[in-house]
Amino acid sequence: MKPSHRHPSLPFLRESLGRFCAGAALLAVLVALSACRSTEPALASLPTQTPAASVDYPDPGNGTGQQSLQIPVAPGQAPVPARQTPPSSGVAGTAPTADARPELTAKAAILVDGYGRVLFEKNADTRLPTASTQKLLLGILVAEQGQFDKPITVVESDTWVEPTMMGLKPGEVYVKGELFKAVLVRSYNDIARVLARDHSGSEAAFVANMNQRARQLGMHNSYFTNSNGLPSPPGQYSTARDLARLGMAALRNPYVRDAVGTKVYSFRLANGTTKTLYNTNQVLKHFPYCTGCKTGYTNAAGRCLVSSATANGKSVVAVVLGCNSTKTVSMESEALLRYGLGM
Repeated sequence: MKPSHRHPSLPFLRESLGRFCAGAALLAVLVALSACRSTEPALASLPTQTPAASVDYPDPGNGTGQQSLQIPVAPGQAPVPARQTPPSSGVAGTAPTADARPELTAKAAILVDGYGRVLFEKNADTRLPTASTQKLLLGILVAEQGQFDKPITVVESDTWVEPTMMGLKPGEVYVKGELFKAVLVRSYNDIARVLARDHSGSEAAFVANMNQRARQLGMHNSYFTNSNGLPSPPGQYSTARDLARLGMAALRNPYVRDAVGTKVYSFRLANGTTKTLYNTNQVLKHFPYCTGCKTGYTNAAGRCLVSSATANGKSVVAVVLGCNSTKTVSMESEALLRYGLGM
């Protein structure tokens, strides 16, 4: 309330108080009215959007008594879709409570709801290697380009990568859409290079496009040097907060969302044999409300996971970085998802 605006009840108050009270009482009323002005600075410079549908649980904030709104949904942009998953024993979502906040061993983590509001964070802006979680950005770029029925011929430079490989050979021809789904389900690095080269003409050109698209998504604390997340060339990094932005963008794309939510995929090799691919995301396998996203691992990054879940019309995205085992990253990711869904 600006101090120059007169409160509509002031004339009445002055008249009434003048009849019954001393001038000191009127002064007290004016002081109380002037206190209505807030002197707190804005928490975020980015625009926020009120959800179209009501959200029946509060944002517990960042532990300082203030709401964290660092990942708002842009005006006109839809929230992360709330895709229903089969319920397990009729568990109903409730509001997350402060005493239920997970205790994590991960180096960094963050949890956001479908509108980008931060529900939990730990070292969320610390720059860390994030391994294959960055393949979500590969998926977005490939999906946005389209042409999924396009045949792609493998070249020798596509195979210059290790250790997780499908084993593609130069001269083999594959359908782009099948490669796209395989790389997001099983995270093969040679497939990532095939898709990157096809998208931009070369690995280097694709990396430039990755970094440009990352900036467009608001990932201003990230830098990438390859399409797959391996530590060579060196120098790439991101943060839990930036990966939450990436996860939200990935889930808004129907092609990426379908791929990361696929538990088992049959991939046909050029020699005619079929290889069954099981999703590397163990939370997707064991937690019925999980809707997908992406794992990552290198010695430098440790075990990393961007995961998502939906229940009772609510969607959440969790990022956990720098765990020491697959079991730990899965358990801590599920704990965050459950916390965000109020379970």
